[in-house]
Amino acid sequence: MMGFLSSLRVPRLRSRRYRWAARTVLFLAGLALLADFLANDKPLYCVYEGRTYFPVFSGQAARMGWTDWPDAFHRGDWHALSYDRVVHTPVPYGPGYLDLRNARFAGPWDAQDVPSVRYRHWLGTDALGRDVLAGMIHGTRTALLVGLLGTAIAFFLALWPGGWTGFYGDERLKAGPFRMGGVLLALPLAWFYLFRTPLLSGLEGAGRLAVTLIAGGLWILLLARAGGWLDRQWRTKPLTVPVDLLGMRVIEAIQAMPGLLLLLAMIPLFASPSVWNVVLITGLIRWPGMARFLRAELLRIRELPYIEAARLSGIPEYRLLWRHALPNALPPLLVLMAFSISAGVLLEAFLSFLGLGVPPDQVTWGSLLQAARRQFSAWWLAVFPGIGIFLTVTAFNLLGEALQDRLDTRKPYLPLNEPAP
Repeated sequence: MMGFLSSLRVPRLRSRRYRWAARTVLFLAGLALLADFLANDKPLYCVYEGRTYFPVFSGQAARMGWTDWPDAFHRGDWHALSYDRVVHTPVPYGPGYLDLRNARFAGPWDAQDVPSVRYRHWLGTDALGRDVLAGMIHGTRTALLVGLLGTAIAFFLALWPGGWTGFYGDERLKAGPFRMGGVLLALPLAWFYLFRTPLLSGLEGAGRLAVTLIAGGLWILLLARAGGWLDRQWRTKPLTVPVDLLGMRVIEAIQAMPGLLLLLAMIPLFASPSVWNVVLITGLIRWPGMARFLRAELLRIRELPYIEAARLSGIPEYRLLWRHALPNALPPLLVLMAFSISAGVLLEAFLSFLGLGVPPDQVTWGSLLQAARRQFSAWWLAVFPGIGIFLTVTAFNLLGEALQDRLDTRKPYLPLNEPAP
């Protein structure tokens, strides 16, 4: 797998729009990584009472008690302190900073009560006085976090059902009765970890589901190995497992439910809103589509001559799947993942717009859109987040098209590794 990923060449973006999309994604990634250093009410550097501090760098360490701060730093109003020397971030407001003097929807071009032009709210404020520009910068991190991590979770969840159903089908997977019984026994054990065990009483939402998935996978692996050992000891006759029939019925049952209904049904599983809950919901909703796509690719690949030659050479079936068939099925899946990232960004904005996503005190693009409903004249709360969502979704969709164009081998009139004339 690692050899395949290292050998995969990044496609050369021949079209101007594809290059624009790549630069937009890199720009958004830079905003997400440097959000704390671009928009923060804490200064980058300051000298306070004769001592030098770097509040942005050491803020998390101070909250965890790893470093000492003056009592004035813990009170929260960094703008009210008198510094000997200070260097602020380009936007001197954090996403949750309340500027009460400019509350009640101060517009970008309105007269604002600020000490200097440097403290002006260039994209306006919301009803509480929170800076929209700071919210846009930090909202980029939330949007990309949900899109990227949610797609990664969906990808790893789709590997097993998509790989097994597509490669083994209904005839090629054989297992002894003890091994099959061990796998079936692991399912209620995972259910026990999700709802019944007191060991997870302190975990809620995403943490409990993550432990359930990990525990279920470990129980399946452990009991399958134990069942295989019993099968060898008792010399039981292997049985054919219709994994394609069973797996596809489960996937079709999930996809038959409307997406909005499934989404609203999953939200009560989480006790409180959190961005990690949104990430997990995104992954759990989108993995069936990836699994079906991967199954379709493996149905084609398993009949290719090199797979038959490797099978005749005595290579085990599981190694054929993970070392030979699956790496060749992943490039088309990367295209679907690019489109899935943009869908995750839209899902996060949709949940935050409904007030079901992140906590109310966390500013995202969706929460800014929700605030625009309270005051229709505050156009900046709808226009700027809408532009951010549009640019992000369009950029990832164009990258998906670029990958599809590069990986499409059904163009005999174009050389595979040479640019088009």
